[in-house]
Amino acid sequence: MSDYIVLDPRFERLIIGHARVEKLFTGCRWAEGPVYVPAARHVIWSDIPNDRLMRFDEGDGSVSVFEHPCGYHNGHTLDREGRIVACEHGGRRVSRLEHDGRWTALATHADGKRLNSPNDVVVKSDGSIWFTDPSYGIDTNYEGFRAEPEIGACNVYRIDPASGAVAAVVTDMVRPNGLAFSPDERILYVADTGVTHVPGTPAAIRAYDVAADGRSVVPGSGRQFSLCDAGLYDGFRVDWRGNIWTSTGNGVHAYAPDGTLLGKIPIPELVSNVCFGGRKMNRLYITAQTSLYSIFLATHPAGYPG
Repeated sequence: MSDYIVLDPRFERLIIGHARVEKLFTGCRWAEGPVYVPAARHVIWSDIPNDRLMRFDEGDGSVSVFEHPCGYHNGHTLDREGRIVACEHGGRRVSRLEHDGRWTALATHADGKRLNSPNDVVVKSDGSIWFTDPSYGIDTNYEGFRAEPEIGACNVYRIDPASGAVAAVVTDMVRPNGLAFSPDERILYVADTGVTHVPGTPAAIRAYDVAADGRSVVPGSGRQFSLCDAGLYDGFRVDWRGNIWTSTGNGVHAYAPDGTLLGKIPIPELVSNVCFGGRKMNRLYITAQTSLYSIFLATHPAGYPG
């Protein structure tokens, strides 16, 4: 299996020709939600059905259990203070790992109704937290606890950094999943995996214009950015040039800001999510079904000084 499939010449400047995909760990039931913690040089990721968080030590290559049980975590990110923000299927909440080691709840309800099962999360430069809330964690007992939804919809929400208020910002998706902002934060990208529940739903990443006040999206601005040609999109990240690196059914696919599919990195398992890490933030960590993989790239996320 080749490590790259080049579909557009622009992809060649984003990859390192001799860099190869490395399998760092296997043994999960469904690996998800990787986040890189620079202060510790660790990657933390979820093994959702096993209700545990795993930790990869970039210094010595060791893997250990970071926390078990953990509330069936899914997606993670870091806030502006370097704290891990988590989406919990089991607790049906968004939580934060404080500097003293306590987990505190940031969001549990919207409009007085309990959240479904927060899935993925991103922190904007103003400190606000945006997260998706599909129903996967309450559909069965495999990745959480089966329960009847209270909200009756699956939306994208924003947590206000000052008041903690939770407000819906995207309400026209079937099952919103991964999400990320463009480098200038003028566009919010969201993956829809709704075909798992509603046949015929496009397996797409949708793009929404962020409103001038930065607190919502422009009504009616949602549009299809790209359509997946291999299974479903799940989690993804955006690099400093605005390219999207996304999970799919057969690997990691890279898209230019204009929606062109630039190339693919084949992975021998179903890919769930990715994150940038490493000393120079040029190492892409990849969670895929039972395993954690990585590959070095010639790019890095927005905000990295290199």
